[in-house]
Amino acid sequence: MHGPPHWILGSGLKNAIVSALLFLATTLLAIGAAEAVLRIKNHSMTNYDIEMWRYAKELKRRSDDPILGHEHIPNASAVLQSVSMRTNEWGLRGGPVGPRDPAVRRILFLGGSITLGWGVPEEETVTARLSRMLSSQGHPVEVLNGGVGNYNAPRYVERFFTRLEALQPSDIVVQYFLRDAEELDAGGGNVLLRNSELAVTLWIASSRLLGASGERSLVEHYKNVYRHDQPGFQAMKKSLASLAGYARSHGIRLYLAMTPDVHDLANYQLGFVHEEMRSIAEEDGYKYVDLLPAFKGLTPKEVWAMPGDPHPNSLGHELMAKTIAPLLLQDR
Repeated sequence: MHGPPHWILGSGLKNAIVSALLFLATTLLAIGAAEAVLRIKNHSMTNYDIEMWRYAKELKRRSDDPILGHEHIPNASAVLQSVSMRTNEWGLRGGPVGPRDPAVRRILFLGGSITLGWGVPEEETVTARLSRMLSSQGHPVEVLNGGVGNYNAPRYVERFFTRLEALQPSDIVVQYFLRDAEELDAGGGNVLLRNSELAVTLWIASSRLLGASGERSLVEHYKNVYRHDQPGFQAMKKSLASLAGYARSHGIRLYLAMTPDVHDLANYQLGFVHEEMRSIAEEDGYKYVDLLPAFKGLTPKEVWAMPGDPHPNSLGHELMAKTIAPLLLQDR
């Protein structure tokens, strides 16, 4: 029994290869077109998730410190969410920092993206506002912005000890947010997600779809995060205690500003976290200030950086600065 002629087999194989190549080319063209359309669509800078992705791509780099995971690129700049953001030689948001002048009070803020002032012009951030407010009282002061997006308490405390200790602050303000006791993934390892808006859009959409049905309420989520047996809670508590011990031994004034979640200020149900942090602050020797009363009665539309972005806007930073200022003025 004889099989089909060799020329028929060869022709079939050739057709299969051509079909595969055509399919591959068509797929790549479709992906390229989708990527181009998304980049044009997101050029308006109104997509919160994409702007956060661009922040990680343009102002951050992977850190050689596994606790940090990532850190700011020094002396970099980018326009994100229609706001110009720059880092100085220390990776702080803002302009250059000169040598420490013992006659000038140097206040260093540590925190995450709220401290950084995501979506807020530099001159309208809580740190810039406090610098002007305190200086107007006739006392020389500089307020430095050590906020980094996607940082929790272990990360910003570690950053102080390994990157910022040489700044020799006279005061440290930990601007604490509810997420600061969560365990965080270092991220940044996926090359495709770092370079493709299409890939990151699909990843975000799939993550939300998969998590939608089983997602716990925000209250239940934080009740779990702040259980005393949780590793994230224990790491947060240990980090804040370590910073407090350092501050005591170096004569540094220490504060903890408890920042609320601004999703639902009319029916705020996360006060148990604020009370937990008040207790921890008093135990460690931090002077505590709760920023929630400054936001009471406001709606998301009034204080969100933009729709879909629950970071405090310029008004929110003004309210925070006005609440923190009296505490700092007590120690001038």
